[in-house]
Amino acid sequence: MYLGTTPSVTCNNSSRNEFSLIPKKNPLVEFVEKLPAGRSSLCYCSLLCGIIRGALEMVHLAADVTFLQNRLKGDSVTEIGMTFLKMLDEEKDRRKK
Repeated sequence: MYLGTTPSVTCNNSSRNEFSLIPKKNPLVEFVEKLPAGRSSLCYCSLLCGIIRGALEMVHLAADVTFLQNRLKGDSVTEIGMTFLKMLDEEKDRRKK
């Protein structure tokens, strides 16, 4: 919603704790023309994974968020894989502060 694109969601595992987000449009791609020579391993879009993971932590959900496919790397789609790990204990977080 905040990025101006609505992804489709696919879930292929039976335990329903893993799914993929496939956005129709990746807003970060508009700002990257070509990866620098010798830096083909850079993933500018990893920023999106951090944003999603941080937002989930704010609502007390721990998740592993990674890029599975990336149009900047030549893939046909952009796909973000998410694995739900656990619910964070709100009381423990309050005690740390």
